[in-house]
Amino acid sequence: MVIAALAPGCTRSGPSPPPAPSSPASAASPSVPASPSAPAATPRGPGLVVLTDVDPRIRTDIRYAGAHNFVGRPVAGYSEPLCLLTRRAAEALRRVQDAALARGRSLKVYDCYRPQRAADDFVAWAGQPAEQRMKAEFYPRVAKSELFDEGYVGAPTAHSRGSTLDLTLVDVPTPGQPPYVPGQPLVPCTAARGQRFADNGVDMGTGFDCFDPLAHTDSPRVTGAARENRRLLRQLMSDGGFVNYDREWWHYRYRDEPWPDTYFDLPVARSSAEPAGG
Repeated sequence: MVIAALAPGCTRSGPSPPPAPSSPASAASPSVPASPSAPAATPRGPGLVVLTDVDPRIRTDIRYAGAHNFVGRPVAGYSEPLCLLTRRAAEALRRVQDAALARGRSLKVYDCYRPQRAADDFVAWAGQPAEQRMKAEFYPRVAKSELFDEGYVGAPTAHSRGSTLDLTLVDVPTPGQPPYVPGQPLVPCTAARGQRFADNGVDMGTGFDCFDPLAHTDSPRVTGAARENRRLLRQLMSDGGFVNYDREWWHYRYRDEPWPDTYFDLPVARSSAEPAGG
């Protein structure tokens, strides 16, 4: 499988008609070189590590391994609720965590490496107009039929290169978070913090994965504490070598990523990672 396009955001690839889902590469051939030539397996893997092995202080809430996400079910390829990153990105994030803790905050990650089959799963879901069980929370003001044209869903994704992640800040000590129960009443991600899902992250003005202009990092409609929290997250991540995608306050890519043109399809599982010690 060969993919030549580059998506700037989490699932976005810019306005375009939905492409047909591609067949995921097998674990024996886990990489997808961005080249028009015949596909060839990368001679070694992406060098992924489990983030909590590198820094157990960083909180995790891997949404695509469960049902609390915009498709309402576990996403293809998420065998375990883990954050996998390239070693280079994980070590950089450990330094960001040091800086966050010095400010009385901790990082909490929602998603990290994302296999190509997961991006394909999102594309397939977007082609099912009747499947809208999570609309009320994640895209309350956007028609599902417009998600491609508005740039909210697409493939491939920078996450599949292993150095991009979605995250927020939490207070230290970190308050508890009630579990999401499938079927519970949904509240728009654009609602006030006290009304939407009780995420234990600091107020960022919207919930995670909110398909709405209010989630743009510099949205002028976000003010007060939420704006300051977005500013602090961007400052910490930028100082640590990460670049924000301006349409999603939670999305950051490590600037010096080791695989800028290659997309991988290993499952999110400990078996896909190297030992933390190298």
